[in-house]
Amino acid sequence: SLWFSLPLMSLPSPSGLRIHEYLYFQVLSPGDIRYIFTATPAKDFGGVFNTRYDQIHLVPADPPEACGELNNGVFIQDQIALVERGGCSFLSKTRVIQEHGGRAVIIADNAYDNDSFYIEMVQDSSRRTADIPALFLLGRDGYMIRRSLEQHGLPWAVISIPVNVTSIPTYEMMQPPWTFW
Repeated sequence: SLWFSLPLMSLPSPSGLRIHEYLYFQVLSPGDIRYIFTATPAKDFGGVFNTRYDQIHLVPADPPEACGELNNGVFIQDQIALVERGGCSFLSKTRVIQEHGGRAVIIADNAYDNDSFYIEMVQDSSRRTADIPALFLLGRDGYMIRRSLEQHGLPWAVISIPVNVTSIPTYEMMQPPWTFW
């Protein structure tokens, strides 16, 4: 089940170089953000993708931090939630989305200008677990996805996840243009 992730070296950490596994998803619509995005799976909680979803909704949670009851939980059922970092632990957010029937959660950094630094999402001290996959997304990517949906008046994006970038020769050209700012 690891055919879709490529081990890449991350920035040096205090414990030396660490292998980061990246997972990729592609936005199919809206068209102005039709790019391949890079995310990192949670380090020590959550499930793994054992299914490839060719078309599934990426639904921004309301409220964005998803630390409690959701106003749009009905739209998250059987889909993937886009959540913002902050307010509670990564695990708490993942459990909220799981309780609403979400298939996975993508947690975007709340630093909207973060376009390069991946946070390592780890278990909190509660000893709880979550079964659905949890991914971390750069703040700028999350912001651009949400902004596009707001501009188009759309309740969700349509994505394909996970994407095997080794089979896409134009992968470099399909990354978001702001990745190179």
